[in-house]
Amino acid sequence: MESAALVALTLGFLLGLKHATDADHVVAVSTIISEYRNAWRGIWIGASWGLGHTTPLLIIGTAILLVKESLIDQYETIAPYLEFLVGIMLIFLGIQVFWNLRRRNVHVHEHLEEDPPHAHIHTHNPQQETSDEGQESKHHFFNPGKPFFRLKSYLVGVVHGLAGSAAVMLAVLLTDAVTSFWIGMVYIVLFGVGTVLSMGVLTLIMGIPFALTGQNQRLSTAVSSVAALASIGFGGFLMYELTFVENLI
Repeated sequence: MESAALVALTLGFLLGLKHATDADHVVAVSTIISEYRNAWRGIWIGASWGLGHTTPLLIIGTAILLVKESLIDQYETIAPYLEFLVGIMLIFLGIQVFWNLRRRNVHVHEHLEEDPPHAHIHTHNPQQETSDEGQESKHHFFNPGKPFFRLKSYLVGVVHGLAGSAAVMLAVLLTDAVTSFWIGMVYIVLFGVGTVLSMGVLTLIMGIPFALTGQNQRLSTAVSSVAALASIGFGGFLMYELTFVENLI
């Protein structure tokens, strides 16, 4: 293999490792991690996001390798609109965290069988809830549990993968270092592997605060609220910058 191609493949892997740490990626995944109280399960959330992020890049990258400059020019034209979609998604994810906190912690209990019939508001500890994987959400901190695929994380990753933040990665496909179609494909795969590994480790680390505060409802709510506010704030800033600074509209 030529040295230039080897450099390109190494660059692909390193770009993947770095790309997962972009701010919009971090805040989006943190809102999903807030649904769990086990840091180790964050690995599978991050891996699902990485797979979703890689999917559109693999498709777009393959097309670029086939038709070269004409497609990437069109992609760069629509990329800002896809970034705007990321902003909307971040705001939605943040609002969803607040909605889940409200739905999880506050319930109206009706006692129609009693005399007189009445209803009262009752709170539940998040540890007593059941996760959407059908497993109890009360996990030991050091118990990684069974690997699972998180569809929500995957779809969030797909949206991020479509957005323009990976344009640098795709641009490498047009350089002289990518001497063949198959070297380009390996480059894309290595980028995806780096992204999956990096986000898996990152979500493991980000899951620690949620795991440590899981037994304390107030602290758990506070940590989740911070993640939600960060997501809403960053999403709003991204939309503002695209609209008024870059004159998207």
